[in-house]
Amino acid sequence: MSTAEVSSTNSPAMTVIRSSVPDMIAKSATAPPVASEPTLLRRRLGWAAWLGGLAGGLTSGSIRTMVDGLDLTDRVALVTGAGSLTGIGFAVCRRLGDLGACIALTGTSDRVHERAHELERVGVPALALVADLTDPATTEGVAAAVEARWGRLDILVNNAGMVSVTDDNALSGGVQAISYAEWQHSLRRNLDTAFLTSRAAVPVMRRGGWGRIVMVASVTGAVMAMRDDAAYAAAKAGMVGLTRSLAVDLAADGITANAVAPGWISTGSQTEDERRQGDITPLRRSGSADEIAWPVVWLCTPGAAYVTGQCLVVDGGNAVAEERRI
Repeated sequence: MSTAEVSSTNSPAMTVIRSSVPDMIAKSATAPPVASEPTLLRRRLGWAAWLGGLAGGLTSGSIRTMVDGLDLTDRVALVTGAGSLTGIGFAVCRRLGDLGACIALTGTSDRVHERAHELERVGVPALALVADLTDPATTEGVAAAVEARWGRLDILVNNAGMVSVTDDNALSGGVQAISYAEWQHSLRRNLDTAFLTSRAAVPVMRRGGWGRIVMVASVTGAVMAMRDDAAYAAAKAGMVGLTRSLAVDLAADGITANAVAPGWISTGSQTEDERRQGDITPLRRSGSADEIAWPVVWLCTPGAAYVTGQCLVVDGGNAVAEERRI
């Protein structure tokens, strides 16, 4: 039920990306290194500490502990499926940037460059990559471009999937309504992208001895199911299984892996029926992209170091309500 993007293997963008990956790496290598400047978080909490001191409230020690648990200064994050202005991916980019991270963001169309410019306008170093993440060579090229730009990759948010502006084949249906080709297409778009991007990112994280992987899954498949949506449910459930496998395999390397499962979320692609479904959740509304971004971002912070292999449901209580008030 979340919103993100990735192109199909038949997308014209794929050919462009395959030929441009070496160019992206070369251009990225000429960029300046990460600069350790005060983050928006530290500036805001600096004021909070001053005000707290005036009021006899927060101590400098408590403020410092809070900052250390959230601070992502000099960390580098890769967020996939971040081309939409109203989507979860770009909301995650903004909040990671607020905490000091440098952001590489992918999308399937040139609009991802607009999102990168918006980040840079508020002082967040950003790298936009138009990429077909269903292609193994492309995902390797994306990870290489990020490392060439900043010399590291600390955070991966696998948000790509579900909806794409360059994908006309995003179909759903029950097991008898979709063809085997359509089934495979949905799994490539929603599960293969997460597997391939994680596989490309993990070696870079291992070299750094620190990492955070967060899957933007869904309550569909992982917790509950919708009618006539078999492939999507299977793919999103598979993302949670992949998360747990990564958590076990990578723990000794200082890398955690977790999933966030959104419910009904108000983004630019939400349908009228989805909006109505949101209105009958216990909180009586759909969630916002930011309300998914904050839990995702917290799982990326130093303060979440002992949380791994978990699936956090963020759905306004919908999955636990036995009754629906119409």
